[in-house]
Amino acid sequence: MEYHERPASFRQARLNPFDRGEEEGGPPGGKTPSRDELRPELFSSKSRNQSLDRAMDLGLAEDHFSRPVGSFVASDIEQLKMAIEECKRLILELPEHSERQKDTVVKLIHLRLKLQELNDPEEDEPNLRVLLEHRFSKEKSKSVKQTCDKCSTIIWGLIQTWYTCTGCYYRCHSKCLNLINKSCVRSKVSHQSEYELSICPEIGLDRQDYRCAECRMPVSLRGVPSEARQCDYTGQYYCSTCHWNDTAVIPARVIHNWEFEPRKVCRSSMRYLALMIPRPVLKLREVNPLLFNFVEELVEIRKLRQDILLMKPYFITCKEAMEARLLLQLHDRQHFVENNDMYSLQDLIDISSGRLSCSLTEIHTTFAKHIKLDCDRCQAKGFVCELCKEGDILFPFDSHTSVCHDCSAVFHRDCFYDNSTTCPKCARMTERKHDDPPDPKDK
Repeated sequence: MEYHERPASFRQARLNPFDRGEEEGGPPGGKTPSRDELRPELFSSKSRNQSLDRAMDLGLAEDHFSRPVGSFVASDIEQLKMAIEECKRLILELPEHSERQKDTVVKLIHLRLKLQELNDPEEDEPNLRVLLEHRFSKEKSKSVKQTCDKCSTIIWGLIQTWYTCTGCYYRCHSKCLNLINKSCVRSKVSHQSEYELSICPEIGLDRQDYRCAECRMPVSLRGVPSEARQCDYTGQYYCSTCHWNDTAVIPARVIHNWEFEPRKVCRSSMRYLALMIPRPVLKLREVNPLLFNFVEELVEIRKLRQDILLMKPYFITCKEAMEARLLLQLHDRQHFVENNDMYSLQDLIDISSGRLSCSLTEIHTTFAKHIKLDCDRCQAKGFVCELCKEGDILFPFDSHTSVCHDCSAVFHRDCFYDNSTTCPKCARMTERKHDDPPDPKDK
C-alpha cells in the first residue's frame, strides 16, 4: 500500500520529481539531505493519511496503469456490482452532506452507467421498427433525458439506444421494445374519433376485480401491492406504472361545466387526448345547446364563423384570393370554412383564454378588406337593397344586413324585416316559372 500512497502524497504536496535544480547545485557541504530532512511533514503517517484521503476524494490516487487496492475501477460486471455495493456502504457510513459523500454518490452514478453499458452493449439497431401498430423511430439525440414508458426508468441517451413512436410518441428503451403490449393510440384515434362525454364515469374497483384497467396488475386504495390511481377521463383505476399523475383538460367537464382545470389522467388517456385535441369532433348544439346562453364568447365566435362561411364563395371564385391563399390564414382551423357548429377541444380552450377571439377577429378583418376594398371582382358581386334601392353595396356578412334563406339575396336588416311582402327576387323567380311554357320532354 505504501508504494501506491507515495505518488499520491507527492502529487498532493505539489512536488515536481523532474525538478533537479537543487540536486545539480548540491546542498551546502556536498551532503545529500536525508528523506526526513528534505520534507519532514511529507512522510509523517498523519499527514500522509490526510493527503491520501483528499487525493482519493478528488480521484487523483487512481493509478491508471495498474490495479491499486481499494480502487473502484472494474473491468467486468461482477466487479462493477461489487464496487457499486461498496459505494452504497460508504455513502451510508460517511457524514451526511459531506464532500466525500457527494463525491461517492457521483462515483456510484458513473459505476451504474458503466454497468448499464456492459449489460446493454451497443448493437446495430434498425432505424425503424413496426410493432402493435406503433412505428418506432430510432432517436439520435444523446443529451435529452427521457423516461421509458414501459419500465418507467430513465433513458440515458448517451449510452442507451431508445425509440419513439411517430404516431403516439411512446418512448422506450430498445431492450423494452419486445415487451410492449399496448397498441398505438393513434390507431384508436383513427377508428374512434369521439370523446367520452360523461364526467368521470367511475365503475368501482370491485368491477375491475381490484386490478389495473390496463395491465391487470393488482391494485388497492391502500397502496398494497400497488397504489390505485383514478383516471378522471375514463373513471377507471390504474397502477402507478400505467398512471404517472399526468394532467389534462377533460372534454366532458368543458362541455357540461365550462371547466378547464387539468385533471389527473393515465398515460394512455393523456396520449389519446393529446392526439384528439385539434380534431373538430364536438357538436355543441347537440351536446349542450344551453352553453351559448351562458358563455358570451361562444356567441361571438359563432357569429365570426358564420361570416367566414359567407365569405368563402367569394374566395374560391377569386383568382387573386386563391393566389394569396387567404383561407390558409386559418392554419389548423380549416374546419371553420366547412361548417359553423363543430369545435375542437383546442378551440374551446382558446375561446376560454381569449386567444381565439383576437386571432379570428383579425382574420375576419383581413377577409372583409379584400372583398370590400382590395378586389374589384369581389366588389362586383355585392348586392343593392331592392326594397329601398338606397345605400352602399351590401354583402351578406355585413352586420346591418339580412339574407333571404331561399335565394340568398341581401337587404338592409331594417328594410327586410319591416317589409311585409316577400323577397322581390323570390317573387320574380316564381313568376318566371309560371310564365315559362312546360317542356314537352317532361311529359
